[in-house]
Amino acid sequence: MRKIDVFSHLFPPAYFERMKALARDQGAIKRWLTIPVLYDLDARLAMMDAFPGYQQILTLSSPPIEFIAGPEESPALARLANDGMAEIVDAHPTRFPAFVASLPMNNVAAALEEMDRAIGVLGARGIQVFTNVNGRALDDPEFWPIFERATRVHDVPVWMHPARGANFPDYLGEKKSKFEIWWTFGWPYETSAAMTRMVFSGFFDRLPELRLITHHMGAMIPFFDGRVGPGLDQLGSRTSDEDYEGLLRRMAKRPIDYFRMFYADTALAGGRAGLRCGLDFFGADRVLFACDCPFDPEGGPMFLRTIPQAIEELGLPEDEKGKIYFGNAIRLMRLKR
Repeated sequence: MRKIDVFSHLFPPAYFERMKALARDQGAIKRWLTIPVLYDLDARLAMMDAFPGYQQILTLSSPPIEFIAGPEESPALARLANDGMAEIVDAHPTRFPAFVASLPMNNVAAALEEMDRAIGVLGARGIQVFTNVNGRALDDPEFWPIFERATRVHDVPVWMHPARGANFPDYLGEKKSKFEIWWTFGWPYETSAAMTRMVFSGFFDRLPELRLITHHMGAMIPFFDGRVGPGLDQLGSRTSDEDYEGLLRRMAKRPIDYFRMFYADTALAGGRAGLRCGLDFFGADRVLFACDCPFDPEGGPMFLRTIPQAIEELGLPEDEKGKIYFGNAIRLMRLKR
């Protein structure tokens, strides 16, 4: 069966070299330098040869552009990334049906301009944002025009990737997160927090047509459906300095119903229980196949094997598997069948 991986990561060669030159913290990109298929296109194509019918939608790997470069330099870096992605897609359309535009989120005016160029001129089929912009929440009003233009002007989906590093401590008395907790559990929390801010900031009331793809199967939300369901139905019961009860009464839907409006991907490192949980929550119409390539212990091919295997072990009907593997991606991005 055809498989379209909607969240696979790549560095176009010219961007990769510029990113390395600009990176302030070489430790932050340590792992990236040891995975050849992340920046070597020939290695990527050779790896994909072992998986007939497998295609990738290209997204730029973290770190976010705005983490690497200040607002004066980030627009040029985004252009370099998007130009490189477009060249790869144009050269290998049967392997890479589309790419997702990267934006300089620390320069909103430039981000809007680059969005228009990447989608209108280069053919990007969506935009990627991270869960925060150098520590600022995505529901900051300054960023609203980006979501509005992507949705109302260009009618493309938004990919959302978690962004959190070791500098986010797990305890107030410490300066860093130990044992890579910032990644293992911090990334799911980060995504869930961003989703929650969007729900209660009215993203889906103001943009009901917003199509936002969350990485890693909606993070914590499906597993905690009781907390975001009956739990958040009691919003305000623990807070005295904000009128959350009033906010809850003004919402057109229950909080949990807004959370079901997100999309999610299968990038759960091959775990079957999480897939089942996410499918039960979002439904097959809002789950898209993704492998998080190439971030596995083998440097690329492992999750291309184990994630489809986990999906197959769920015993889903063929029509649901078709939606997950390729149908939903075709619909959201208006790709050719």
